[in-house]
Amino acid sequence: MSIKIKMVLFPLFLFLAVSINGQNINQQIESFLNHLNSEDFSGVILVAKNGSVTQKRAYGLANIEYNVENKIDTKFNIASITKMITAVATLQLYEKGKIDLKTSIGKYLPDYPNKLVRDSVTAHQLLTHTSGHNNNLDFWKNNNLDYQNVSDFAKLFANDTLLSKPGTKYDYSASGFVILGLLIEEVSGKSYYEYVKENIFLPAGMKNTTELEIDSIISNKASGYTSSFGQKNTLKRNDYYLSKTSPAGFHYSTAEDLFKFSKALQDGTLLKKTTTELMFEPKVKGYNTHLGYGIDIDQRYNQIIQGHSGGWYGIHCELMDFMDDNYTVVILSNIDDGGKKGASLVADFFKQTIADKKSE
Repeated sequence: MSIKIKMVLFPLFLFLAVSINGQNINQQIESFLNHLNSEDFSGVILVAKNGSVTQKRAYGLANIEYNVENKIDTKFNIASITKMITAVATLQLYEKGKIDLKTSIGKYLPDYPNKLVRDSVTAHQLLTHTSGHNNNLDFWKNNNLDYQNVSDFAKLFANDTLLSKPGTKYDYSASGFVILGLLIEEVSGKSYYEYVKENIFLPAGMKNTTELEIDSIISNKASGYTSSFGQKNTLKRNDYYLSKTSPAGFHYSTAEDLFKFSKALQDGTLLKKTTTELMFEPKVKGYNTHLGYGIDIDQRYNQIIQGHSGGWYGIHCELMDFMDDNYTVVILSNIDDGGKKGASLVADFFKQTIADKKSE
């Protein structure tokens, strides 16, 4: 066989190999979803390939008491996936020159009560969980209906002692994202809730994403049920552990809306290309993965998986973008788990099937 013929045929062989591999992955996904049942998982799964949805499945019950089934457009509490939304809002204001990521927050919040935080902590540190803040948002120990504004959440920790010197150590911090919410409000002149609605949800077409209070009554919303993260066999409602949405967590959304958010983040709708690249650039090693700005950059597999998880009592959600194969997977569940069942089982399947674990 001549070199010329080889040069013509090699790309064809490569194309066929990639196509067959892609077909096999799609078949594995479909088979998995066909065999998954409500005893294994309660929630919604969306799969997209190259920007187009290929699978949308609903399993289990949105409300166990009344035997109401989950639907593909059911609204779920997304817990900490909200942090991605807050990060994008912060970076939008950075683009406009209203926030300097490396300047201490005292420039924008001169009345913030903790002097060390005011003088030393930056937006960069808040976005990367390196500000030294703890994860203290124990709102359920008080009347969790009292939290209406971002400033109400900030009162929970504003005078706490930091765990470490700002900028020196990674400690996952929900409280740090509440401070980012205060920054967003101060420099934008709008409430956090108004800002993200006008500048993120509307441009991205996220019509079913919103903040809710605990006692809100809306149609097609999943109630949350906790197993104490797999430790108990009897489920209980998770209302006791909830609050109104804060910049650190608890927006309600749908699988379709989170897919739209992912697309809008990557196609330039929400951020300029250079800012998106800045957000996606790994900056610090977390407990398991590297982090960009408000986003996990998981490098433990044979391709990078970007996104964020949301885990809390009665909540387990995942937004995952597989960067080489252009898959997006959204998993929303209204039951927590201990890492082996439920949403954990589903997420592990997709990670292994699409990305495959790196050899040790």
